[in-house]
Amino acid sequence: MQAAPEFLDLDATVEKACRLIDEAAKGGATLAVFPEAFVPGYPLWVWFIPPAHTHPLRAVYTRLHQNSVTIPGPETKRLGEAAADCGITVAIGVNEKNSEASDSTLYNTLLYLGADGEVLGKHRKLIPTAGERLVWGQGAAFDLEVFDLPFGRLSGLLCWENYMPLARYTLAAWGEQIHVAPTWDRGEPWISTMRHVAKEGRCFVISACQAFHKDNIPDDLKFKETYLAEVEGWINPGLSLIADPDGKIVAGPLDGQEGILYADCDAHELVGPRWQLDVAGHYARPDIFSLRVNRQPRPFLSIVDSFENEQDAESVLYDEK
Repeated sequence: MQAAPEFLDLDATVEKACRLIDEAAKGGATLAVFPEAFVPGYPLWVWFIPPAHTHPLRAVYTRLHQNSVTIPGPETKRLGEAAADCGITVAIGVNEKNSEASDSTLYNTLLYLGADGEVLGKHRKLIPTAGERLVWGQGAAFDLEVFDLPFGRLSGLLCWENYMPLARYTLAAWGEQIHVAPTWDRGEPWISTMRHVAKEGRCFVISACQAFHKDNIPDDLKFKETYLAEVEGWINPGLSLIADPDGKIVAGPLDGQEGILYADCDAHELVGPRWQLDVAGHYARPDIFSLRVNRQPRPFLSIVDSFENEQDAESVLYDEK
């Protein structure tokens, strides 16, 4: 799915996403993949506003926060209903509030919705890249997961997480067969990366990016005039694509336009290519290499209502003195 959101307008972007879900389903898709941070838009200003210009950054962050989602929430419910109405699985990038704590920090989150409309899971981007760190917090591994669905085992990573070899290997070791890569990146190095990820993991890779034009930014956002005055035309041409388990591009890249890419996924292609290369199977050497993944939750706050034993209580009293 290569499309631009209704930039920083939550309701309008969700409505557009629902229309695109319906269009994809009518086109025969069983899985619809949206770009990174599609709801309600990628914070592209981080590449234009200097980090010391705190007041312009505060203003646009406030606008983004006001139009971001909680999971679950009314907007994710609307998206789920659209998925259920069409009987289609959806992977969509959203800006998510940390509703479990301050409700003020945002995460770059990949949300999965099942064909029944229920939330399958979500994944918060582990490492925001460069200027993105001015907007998004760091995720953790507890939400990394591979979903066993009728059409294959599905998972994914956001944008430059795909440059993290251990993250890719983790998903391969959990049996991933279809890999989604919502992104803001584009260009030849990214295209080569997507082909490599497909070849390495022997999986289908769906890279979904926004085709985003300067005209997609509302004129009432002051940073458009102040910091993008010299920018013309496409800020991001998209270049979304689909690659097969041999690393061959089977759809796209789609350049400078909105549209939906389709590709057929035959069941034998999910296993057959691994006869030659299975990085988490016969091509692994666990006797030489090992990987440990910490999936423990990292709560912002833990409340202890009572002490498990008298020794714990005495220890706290001693610390207070």
